[in-house]
Amino acid sequence: MQNYLEGLNEQQRVAVEHMDGPIMIVAGAGSGKTKVLTTRIAHLMNKGVDAFNILALTFTNKAAAEMKERVEKALGNTEARNLYIGTFHSVFARILRGEAHRLGYPNNFTIYDTDDAKSIIKDIVKEMNLDDKHYKAAYVYNRISAAKNSLIDPAIYKQDTQIQQEDARTTRPLIGDIYDAYAKRCFKNGAMDFDDLLFKMYVLLTHFPEALAKYQGRFQYILIDEYQDTNLAQYAIIKMLGARHENICVVGDDAQSIYSFRGATVQNILQFQDDYEDVQIVKLEQNYRSTQTILNVANNVIGNNKNQIPKELWTSNAEGEKIMLVRTMTDNDEGRFVADAIKEQQMRNHYANKDFAVLYRTNAQSRSFEESLRRMNIPYRLVGGTSFYQRKEVKDYLAYLRTIVNTQDEENIKRVINYPARGIGKTSIEKIIVRANELNKTFWEIISDPETSGVRSSQLENFVMMIRSFQAMLVKQNAYDVAFAVGKHTGLVQELYNDKSVEGLARYENVQELLNSIKEFTETPDEDGELKEKSLGSYLQQITLLTDADQNNDKDADVVKLMTIHAAKGLEFHCVFVVGLEENLFPSSMSLYDRADLEEERRLFYVAITRAKERLWITYANSRYRFGNLVQNDASRFIEEVPPMHLDKTFTGISNRPAVGSFGSALDRSFDKMPSLKKLADKLAAGAPPAHTPSADFAADDAASMAVGMQVEHQKFGFGKIVTLEGGANNRIASIDFGTGHGVKKIMLNYAKLRIVKS
Repeated sequence: MQNYLEGLNEQQRVAVEHMDGPIMIVAGAGSGKTKVLTTRIAHLMNKGVDAFNILALTFTNKAAAEMKERVEKALGNTEARNLYIGTFHSVFARILRGEAHRLGYPNNFTIYDTDDAKSIIKDIVKEMNLDDKHYKAAYVYNRISAAKNSLIDPAIYKQDTQIQQEDARTTRPLIGDIYDAYAKRCFKNGAMDFDDLLFKMYVLLTHFPEALAKYQGRFQYILIDEYQDTNLAQYAIIKMLGARHENICVVGDDAQSIYSFRGATVQNILQFQDDYEDVQIVKLEQNYRSTQTILNVANNVIGNNKNQIPKELWTSNAEGEKIMLVRTMTDNDEGRFVADAIKEQQMRNHYANKDFAVLYRTNAQSRSFEESLRRMNIPYRLVGGTSFYQRKEVKDYLAYLRTIVNTQDEENIKRVINYPARGIGKTSIEKIIVRANELNKTFWEIISDPETSGVRSSQLENFVMMIRSFQAMLVKQNAYDVAFAVGKHTGLVQELYNDKSVEGLARYENVQELLNSIKEFTETPDEDGELKEKSLGSYLQQITLLTDADQNNDKDADVVKLMTIHAAKGLEFHCVFVVGLEENLFPSSMSLYDRADLEEERRLFYVAITRAKERLWITYANSRYRFGNLVQNDASRFIEEVPPMHLDKTFTGISNRPAVGSFGSALDRSFDKMPSLKKLADKLAAGAPPAHTPSADFAADDAASMAVGMQVEHQKFGFGKIVTLEGGANNRIASIDFGTGHGVKKIMLNYAKLRIVKS
């Protein structure tokens, strides 16, 4: 047997060698908690504790397998295979298999996954003659799941005044009845869903004293990893199992408690000392991952939380470089900056793609980074998410837009013809396809000409009329106006808005982000500040080129990682970009009115910071499109909590470039790099007006001081008169008549440089 205690620092060794009584190991980020946990198990076994008497609970199967492998390697024998190591759900499923008869279940009970559970809920909603669009299976399932994890059965659910008021407020008063029917259906089928593995374990221990005594006697030593992520059900079960011996070891970090939306409560770890007498507390504060500068920033940020276990991370690693704080003009500029910075770091410091991670608050933010990385041919992968343009709700919306532009595209029509549901079923669609083949016509020709095709229904006629009304808009309206009308009049946006589940909110945010990208496309001026009308067809062309870009081989590990901060927990990277640090985005607008919520947002920022090993960038944008409007942003309050001495501040303003897709050809991009070549090409262009030479005293005036009727000078177009002004203070658009040669141009004043000609 190897000396498993070698290589432990002083505090790690104290945590490992402690034997009896409750102990809380507060393991700071990057402090080697997995090593401590596995070495502690090996130490217990080396001191004579039977493997069958040790219970170790984790949150992932990967962590459980790694722990068992490490213990086996440390001890040099196979005794570790007898350990009860696994996730809460897997260990409790194992116990429930042996005790199922007490609960009236067969020992080989079925375990339903989420899709199975939702399918049953759909059937029950249908049987109860309820509106399945209102009582969506996903929403109902989430309510039932939350109830079980809070140890609330159907009877309590229906009697709880607060719960009933909440369901009444969302006009879903019958969720309790659905829950009751669902529980009975599962029992009848001899099945438990994922949440039942916790709920039924709790029922077993509370309703059958002999079972409680049996497992209290067996599990003499209990170890729980990531204790800050436990919920009420997990807490109650652990409390009961450990009540006899109280040899409970919890490992975690309150500063990394970020899963309250899953039912996790940070109070479990904060109040551990109140649950047991003579608790030994060991703090692992030496970090083996990051530079001291990164840790200084993390310490300062998390120090602003009132509800916490104080700790101070330190390292023997190098001091490291300052953190880069980068402000950009727009969110698309933010995406371009990140892609440029990755390229620069690769050339200067020889990092591989896999050394970089881009971390954001919500999945909807991935769009600008995906587009910029693709334009730069930097391979990337979204972790724990789907590429923005591959998300179902985005593809549904784009299918409507493509149908309007090209009704010959049968696949897009079939995708949207009954979404949202309008009574055009699968059988009807199959009949249309058969008739189209018989008459050698397109799908659209069949449904738009019922007299000839013989395929007629009021639902089809309404669908055709709606698409034609959108097509009529194409002539006079820009891409955003048409897209907005589609979302409104099809009911697609309302359909997503009505789903108040976590997943539903994410889908709604994604379609809003799609609309934001279209809005920015229509309002992005060229390099001269000129604002041109941009059609839906031209937008879809750019998106098609973007989304049809060659995809990276999933097996290729050398890719930049894009992910939410929640998905990044437990990971580490040499270089990390934490993006979107703006008020109402990070921290989220939904967290600003409750201290507990705001402190969880700060913990989320702390987790993001501590993923970085060597270099860290914090970025935010002055403006970004939200719900179709250009919103001016304040920097996140969290930025103010970073000590200025650790920051290297910079600003990049590159917003005159197109926001979406690769609008120019390869030659145009060459011109960007060779201004002289572009000037020559301009002069050679047929019919080009003579170039304007700016006045010797040319100096741009404040856009806010400009008014209709003023004479102005543009560096390229020359002298002109302001004909009209529209828009708000931050996005004023002027129509300026430059006379012969250039005519009337629409100019976005915030981007163009104009001099007021004084008489």
